[in-house]
Amino acid sequence: MEEKVIKFEDVFRVENSKRVKVKFNMNPDDRTIPAWDLLRKDDDRWLEMNEWKAFRNANNNLEDADYLLAFAQYYPYGSNYYIFGGFYEVVEKRDTKNGRGYTLKLLDKFSEYRKRLIVKLNKPVGQSYNLYYDTVISKEAIVYEIAPAVKAGEFTGYTNFCLTHEELQTIFKGNAKKWELALSRVKGIYCIIDKSDGQIYIGSASDDSQGIWGRWKSYADVNNLTGGNKAFEEMKKEGSDRIINNFTYSILEIFDMRTDREYIINRENHWKEVFKTREHGLNKYELQKRHSD
Repeated sequence: MEEKVIKFEDVFRVENSKRVKVKFNMNPDDRTIPAWDLLRKDDDRWLEMNEWKAFRNANNNLEDADYLLAFAQYYPYGSNYYIFGGFYEVVEKRDTKNGRGYTLKLLDKFSEYRKRLIVKLNKPVGQSYNLYYDTVISKEAIVYEIAPAVKAGEFTGYTNFCLTHEELQTIFKGNAKKWELALSRVKGIYCIIDKSDGQIYIGSASDDSQGIWGRWKSYADVNNLTGGNKAFEEMKKEGSDRIINNFTYSILEIFDMRTDREYIINRENHWKEVFKTREHGLNKYELQKRHSD
């Protein structure tokens, strides 16, 4: 049975297509920084790329547009693949040469596809990478893939990620088998950072039969969030928003599942000393307990 092709216009339906442009971002001025890396982290340079007004190439500007569909080249798949980065309203146009000549406002429309939907172009973008909507249709763009949020289905390595809480939830709620398989195969030392104040928590998965996957389940669960950590429990008393909106999760070291618990705890203590998380971070209740013993 022939698989049905989903065309670009089948998903991204807009009114007055002649006032909508589609931008296929590859790199900022620094060609060593892929646009997808900036989009994935919601780096301000992602927005800057889309708000940029070029003096020499007016075809790539937004003077005749009211809205912008922004994409980033998804380099793991190839040069003709682009992941969706948002639907923006052009709310201001400034008389600027080679600078941020526009103010863009991210809209809710198509938000369910942001950082998830990948399109494939059957014809290269060329030098004009900011195209009118109807021109994109002529390039026979199709929907290639709709992935779990933030490409959660793509496990890129144990020390190559820093997950937001939203991403952590997505992995545990979605069908992210690659993540589950990888994280349940290892024990390890992990790092949780509160972006609101920069405080760090160092923890370990040292004896759970499901490795890091089993330990992080409680953090991902919005009805738990704390994993039994005293500092997190104190935060949660004031509401869950601080944890959900500010916590990030990454791995410092991994160990074979047969590694002795004592060895892992010693390594955990090493990292707590390195980052001084008992004195200045979110392991502070351990220090209080030690002083009371």
